[in-house]
Amino acid sequence: MTMPKEDTHPMPALRGLEDNGSSVRLRAALAAGTTPDPRFVDKLVERCAIEPEFSVREMLTWALTRHSSSLTVPRLIDELRAERPQARSQALHTLSKIGDRRAWPAITRALLTDPDDEVARSAWRAAVVLVPEGEAAGLAGVLAAQLGRGEHETQLSLSRALIALGEVIMPTLHAGMTDADPRVRQHAIATERLWRDPDAGFGFAIEEAKRVVALDAIGQEG
Repeated sequence: MTMPKEDTHPMPALRGLEDNGSSVRLRAALAAGTTPDPRFVDKLVERCAIEPEFSVREMLTWALTRHSSSLTVPRLIDELRAERPQARSQALHTLSKIGDRRAWPAITRALLTDPDDEVARSAWRAAVVLVPEGEAAGLAGVLAAQLGRGEHETQLSLSRALIALGEVIMPTLHAGMTDADPRVRQHAIATERLWRDPDAGFGFAIEEAKRVVALDAIGQEG
């Protein structure tokens, strides 16, 4: 008697990624990572661009890290040119988790300075993971040019990215500490203090930096 062949077609799992229920999508992404299949890659990447739930996006990223980087990295690099900000942001986030430095040339200045804060933050995180030896100083210069950008979370992300590069950031930070823009000076001072004392906390560091800048302004007026 001929036994029926097991159905190994990936469509059931792929359909689950489109379900209205976030818990169903989460389980589908988990299944796709638990039993990787090259046929999952395109759908996982496509879903990252539109998935509204953070927890599901994280599971999609995990599922992609379970697949061969030779398949995922080129597909994710293609996604960096997508019009939708979430597509770019999530592709960058996933590349940072995969950690394959072949993706480094795709982390362009345009992405590092993307007008969308979430895309830029993801690019900063990916860049510090993927930057090759000898290129950290150049990256520090691109990142430091954005000191003062955005609100608390964006500034904290930038500070963390700079600090992750190590002592190579100090010349650019010192330049920022004398910038004409008080927001740049505050952010540079706060980042330098956080680099020297990681336990201080960014909130404390930025408030201290504001006081320093205010006192300097008073001294100049006097």
